[in-house]
Amino acid sequence: MTTGGTAALVRRPDGSSRATLLELLFDVVFVAALALISKLIADRDSWAGAAPVLLMLAAIWWTWSVTSTTTDFYDPQQRPIQAILMVAMLGSVGMAAALATAGHAMIFAVAYVTAHVVRGVILVTTLHRQRHRPAVMRASRFLFWFLVSGVFWITGGLSSTLHWTFWTIAIVIDLVSAAARYPTPWLGRVPLDQYERTTEHLGERYQQFVILALGDVILVPTLEVSSAEFTTARLITLLCAFVTMLLLWQIYVFRAGELVRGLSARARRRASRLAPYTHLVLLVGVMCTAAAFDLAVERPTGTTPVRWLILIVGGPVLFVLGRDLFTWRVSGMVPWRPAWLLLPLLILPWAGGWPPVLVIVVVALGLAGVALGHPTDRATTAGLRARQPGS
Repeated sequence: MTTGGTAALVRRPDGSSRATLLELLFDVVFVAALALISKLIADRDSWAGAAPVLLMLAAIWWTWSVTSTTTDFYDPQQRPIQAILMVAMLGSVGMAAALATAGHAMIFAVAYVTAHVVRGVILVTTLHRQRHRPAVMRASRFLFWFLVSGVFWITGGLSSTLHWTFWTIAIVIDLVSAAARYPTPWLGRVPLDQYERTTEHLGERYQQFVILALGDVILVPTLEVSSAEFTTARLITLLCAFVTMLLLWQIYVFRAGELVRGLSARARRRASRLAPYTHLVLLVGVMCTAAAFDLAVERPTGTTPVRWLILIVGGPVLFVLGRDLFTWRVSGMVPWRPAWLLLPLLILPWAGGWPPVLVIVVVALGLAGVALGHPTDRATTAGLRARQPGS
């Protein structure tokens, strides 16, 4: 049920941890933009062309991440928070439209800045009326830094020659200011104890989004194969895409719930601050994997260009490293599952002369070994529990 704007905006500790239906719709809109990014990565002829796409991926991801943090700290059933979600969804649509059409840099910049600034204004004004000073200070810090980076986003949109330089500065400001806890004149930084208020809701939100994003691994090549002749090689490639999607899902969700539940306050604080960055690495891996299958389905036979090799092998590697980097930093245990990725890495010197479908099969075998590496995950979870009292 939607409640009015007069109730307390800050989420109660005993509030529901389940995502609302509007939050799930919010995820679907963003995942649609990510599918487009995978197509753009596949269509680029060089890494110089792919770099701007990855920068825009970081911007889209940051919009999702900060908005999801908002719905974890504040009650998503409240009308102001629902308005924030709707504005962020509209911003995602604007960013996706700018991605699809060349020369629309200003549309992308305005969509990104509007989503963040409107969120800040709604929070500050609503919380000020409710006289919740700590929450007002928190929202003001976020708003201040998005106004700072917004200058560079809009300036980049206005510039026809230097907009990637300005946008790189802008996204660095957004990422670094968050890592530094938004140090703001006269207000200081976000107190560490506010990060300890992270609930199971945020962990569930990250899991839901990653699972939805994994659907792009099969969606993108399916769209490609639907407009091409259906050959045996394409069928094998599409089946490998399906298997890869399931393996990445297994790698991500195995004991993920246990990793989130039962964390000490200090570990919870560390997890909430690390998740946006490690999941960005993980998400780049998903997008590169989807782009690799898009290319391989189009031409599954012949030789494999170097850029294709990097996407086919690098995408899953980034995904596993992002997941295990988060596990290591939160639990203090080093997962050894990535050792299975040596299988696809060892073939790189010769794989250029192989057909893409064969390279994909070898990578899938390596992922199968990673997904079966359960014993180290149990050790990781045990280590996490052991550290709780001394955290």
